[in-house]
Amino acid sequence: MPLWMIPMSYALASVIASMSLPRLEHFGLHGLSMNISTASAQSFLSTVASGMMALTGIVFSIAFVMVQFSAVAYSPRLVQWLGRDKVLFHTMGLFIATFTYSLATLAWIDRSGSGLVPLVSMWLVVLLLAAAMIFFALLVQRLTALQITNVLEFIGKHGRTVIHETFPRGTEVAAVVEAAEEAQGDIGPVTQTLRYQGIPRSIARLDIPALVSQASGADAVIVLTCAVGDTMVDDSVILRVHGARAPLDESALLHAMHLSAQRTFEQDPKYPLRLLVDIAIKALSPAINDPTTAVQALDQIEDLLRRLVKCRLDAGYARDPEGRLRLVFPMPTWSDYLSLSFDEIRFYGAGSVQVMRRLRSALTGLRDSVTVPSRTRAVNAYLQHLDRMVDQSGMDAEDKAMARREDRQGLGLSRTSPAAETPAAM
Repeated sequence: MPLWMIPMSYALASVIASMSLPRLEHFGLHGLSMNISTASAQSFLSTVASGMMALTGIVFSIAFVMVQFSAVAYSPRLVQWLGRDKVLFHTMGLFIATFTYSLATLAWIDRSGSGLVPLVSMWLVVLLLAAAMIFFALLVQRLTALQITNVLEFIGKHGRTVIHETFPRGTEVAAVVEAAEEAQGDIGPVTQTLRYQGIPRSIARLDIPALVSQASGADAVIVLTCAVGDTMVDDSVILRVHGARAPLDESALLHAMHLSAQRTFEQDPKYPLRLLVDIAIKALSPAINDPTTAVQALDQIEDLLRRLVKCRLDAGYARDPEGRLRLVFPMPTWSDYLSLSFDEIRFYGAGSVQVMRRLRSALTGLRDSVTVPSRTRAVNAYLQHLDRMVDQSGMDAEDKAMARREDRQGLGLSRTSPAAETPAAM
């Protein structure tokens, strides 16, 4: 259900209840009346209705401004995720329902000069008001999630989830990766080419079982030319079909590729890394100059990479139940993940001793976690690249020596043993 339907559902339910329940009380439960004066009841309901409407405007104006400001401060691509918290929409719905039902109950106070105050409706207003205040407290608590530590944890959590769901894991990873890349063999000539028609859209998810099923039905192999996270533009090639006995249904093929206005976390481990890098390099900009935030982002980045290094990153093939290759789709390599995670931080943080030390610590930790020789060589090559960048930086000799030390805190706890320290460094 779209999120905007949540407050609309509350509003619709309150309208229906306000048209039926007070009427039922007036005509069917005529004897039930709250033992307070009609003037007091009218004053209470008027105060609840007017106060709730004012509170709604103030609270949600501030909430959306905070979401927008915080997301832009970290990364503009976070607006969608931070602004889609269901507590925000449930709170708005309760505020609207309380306002609406209070007004409706007010119309039935002293109806036709009866002097009666609807008992059930009055208590329902009190319960709605209490629920609205509880959700208001929850909303205030959720807004604390806009702190940088919580935002980084939010992105890291989604990254860990998508890695777990996307990649197969197991002890056979080293053998699989060290083997030559899986040969596609003779997949036959191109029999069909599918092009995208429409406004730019990002590939959010691939329905791999559906694509494999369609390829199996025509004894074909589908080769995608685009990956999850790519933006499709008009007339770009989406896929090619090889060796099909008959043309595949293009609408069914397109239906198996879920498009979105922007990238999503689903099936895209690169996206949480991209967001973390965005936050880090924005913190390293001269206008902000906050290397500690970049170090905190590197904590999450290292954790995601340590999980990726244990995965079969060559999972860009899908087979049918008989073991025949049916689908080939692009997947990033380990070197791609290293570049995405560290290149821009290394470039923009070249003048920060803190960032260089944390980068070295992350790379050293990754090297110790890698069990695949080819990935170990990639990490070692990156460490050498980092050394060259430190040597070519504008730091003096002492700062360069400091930048070459490992420190998970950036600055604060060097991993070099005291015995190895030189007198000058001491």
